[in-house]
Amino acid sequence: MTMLLFAACIDEKEHENNPRGNFEALWKIMDEHYCFFDYKQKELGVDWDEVHERYSRQVDQGMSNAQLFEVLGNMLSELRDGHVNLASSFDLARNWSWHEDFPANFSHSVQQNYLGTGYRIAAGMRYRILDDNIGYLYCGSFSNTFGEGNLDEILFHFMACNGLIVDIRDNGGGALTSAEQLAARFTNEKLHVGYMQHKTGKGHNDFSAMQEQHLKPSKGIRWQKKVVVLTNRAVYSAANEFVKYLKCCPNATIVGDRTGGGAGMPFSSELPNGWSVRFSACPMFDAQKQSTEFGIDPDFFVGLNEDDRTRGIDTIIEFARRLIKNEH
Repeated sequence: MTMLLFAACIDEKEHENNPRGNFEALWKIMDEHYCFFDYKQKELGVDWDEVHERYSRQVDQGMSNAQLFEVLGNMLSELRDGHVNLASSFDLARNWSWHEDFPANFSHSVQQNYLGTGYRIAAGMRYRILDDNIGYLYCGSFSNTFGEGNLDEILFHFMACNGLIVDIRDNGGGALTSAEQLAARFTNEKLHVGYMQHKTGKGHNDFSAMQEQHLKPSKGIRWQKKVVVLTNRAVYSAANEFVKYLKCCPNATIVGDRTGGGAGMPFSSELPNGWSVRFSACPMFDAQKQSTEFGIDPDFFVGLNEDDRTRGIDTIIEFARRLIKNEH
């Protein structure tokens, strides 16, 4: 659930190492550096000053570390941001509602019926040619480093296929550079894919002007036929960005469920007691300047049918196969 590009650390040393000091330090770090306050207030009704008042009453100088951690974690969960975490030596406060509150729409056991046992593996990706001459590539994480040679070999293997399915369901992100590398295989020209901003001050609205994001075509083998990208709610962070890029590619279609989101580049800081906090600091937007923090809609909403699942059939893969064969 991370974006490894542009990660940074913010150092805060103004508060005492006690429950009150750590509470105030955390609230201030977020107040000055978190990038989605206005958006979360609009969408969720989050008032960060009100949050301070409410949780401040729960802080007591005699409370244990476990009690303090619970209060601080609950305060952060008000933002419902998967990039917001508080880490101690004994626990990780997190909010995974972006996928836990929704249908999985993915089954590894059902997927195995399509991969079989003779599938290939390269740079953490699994792939094979299905029996109807459609390529199937599963990329479950962007945490792996892709060699350009890996991607060349994979696409060369699929060269005679009628189309390609790129399945990124349950991909929680990783390195944005890896997402860009794979996306660059699906365009022949430089594409304007979105925008990014940077924090320029401590105010909630202190941002740089929107800077354009572009996807440049790879110098390696590029895919020229239909490609269908499969998504579910567990697609997050760098994987969410991958979907944003492919939305701009001419031969790509997105099928499945809305992605989980995660459109803020994460930064990190440390509390006086050594606990680390990670948070969204650089907001990113699609080509229409709309935030993708709460996810991206597919071109076709398709869920994994329970009857199909019990019979070992993946409804979403089958829809993609018919789409490639012009049956939709």
